Amino acid sequence: MRRSYGGTGLSEEQRQICDLARQFARDVLRPGAEARDEHEDRFDRDPVDRLGELGFLGMLIPEQYDGLGLDMLTYLFALEEIAWGDASVAVSMSVHNSLPTQTLLRHGSEEQKERWLKPMARGELLGAFSLSEAGSGSDAGSLLAQATRDGDGWIVTGEKLWVTNGASADVALLMVRTDSPDDRRGTRGVGAFLVPTELAGWVPGKKERKMGLRGSETVAVSLEELRLGPEHLIGEAGRGFSYALEALEGGRLGIAAQAIGIAEAALDHARDYAGEREQFGRPIKDFQGIQFKLADMATRLEAARGLLYRAAQAYEADEPRKRKLSSMAKLFASEMATWVTRQAVQVYGGYGYSREYPVERLFRDAKVTEIYEGTSEIHRLIISRELYLERGADE
Repeated sequence: MRRSYGGTGLSEEQRQICDLARQFARDVLRPGAEARDEHEDRFDRDPVDRLGELGFLGMLIPEQYDGLGLDMLTYLFALEEIAWGDASVAVSMSVHNSLPTQTLLRHGSEEQKERWLKPMARGELLGAFSLSEAGSGSDAGSLLAQATRDGDGWIVTGEKLWVTNGASADVALLMVRTDSPDDRRGTRGVGAFLVPTELAGWVPGKKERKMGLRGSETVAVSLEELRLGPEHLIGEAGRGFSYALEALEGGRLGIAAQAIGIAEAALDHARDYAGEREQFGRPIKDFQGIQFKLADMATRLEAARGLLYRAAQAYEADEPRKRKLSSMAKLFASEMATWVTRQAVQVYGGYGYSREYPVERLFRDAKVTEIYEGTSEIHRLIISRELYLERGADE
């Protein structure tokens, strides 16, 4: 049984949106999740497009730009539900809602918002985000892909990795160097460009073979003399890295919500299985070892959810602690999801190790939430640094 939103302070409209997400996850996503995982060589965009038709790709975009204009908490509620149905679909929804659209909203011109943001909000254009490279993972500021001035436009060359939706998206938010090789300016020499993927020079590679989230599309992209006009540059030419960090603060909340959705699915399966599986003449749910395991799983899940909602509140209010809390939420929720799904496999015993049962897939899906949009180690560094910055401010 899925949870109720009573007592959450949501309006009737917001509850209806969450109920719709729950229904979509149950009726549309869950039945096809196993097949999408099995056929990892292709990307099924249909569920994502259907989410767009329902408005779920424009949840955080104001109504004036054809979005739903909802708050962060409602979005996270809905994203949890989608991840409960299929985390591979949830990652496409999360990337689109948090990275390219939010950067356009905050730093794009009115012309850019009219041309790209509005159709993205309506679900007519799917967005991707490209920051990482082979030599710049956690050290994202060391990227090497280069945009070189060409008249009033740019020519872009280089290689990008781990681009979610990179081959199927219609537009991609691309981070590349805008400084020159003989005058490097570190993170202040990076620009953000909105790239229609139909342009010659945007060349996606094959879909990566991954441990988990096999139903999502992750590709490398070659930038082969990609020509961009001035209308593709978002904001200032040297501010792209700061735009990316700003967008990732909200994106981390989305990954935490995804992790919670995965963990809740694993707990639901484990609870139901424990009630059905009999050993020694009775259901295994009657054994204290299983009872304690389920209780710990449920407790950690709710603790992660509470921290995420507190972080979302800080994000909405633009509190000074929002960066620390978003890192805490992402760190705790992702590690919780890996732990909970591992326990779910244990509850299933030998069957949990079989691909015939869903908890094996959930265990694989959970692991990457500890890695992308900042590894657990990076978030521990951020949290530690923020603690000292807070102390300095207090003194």
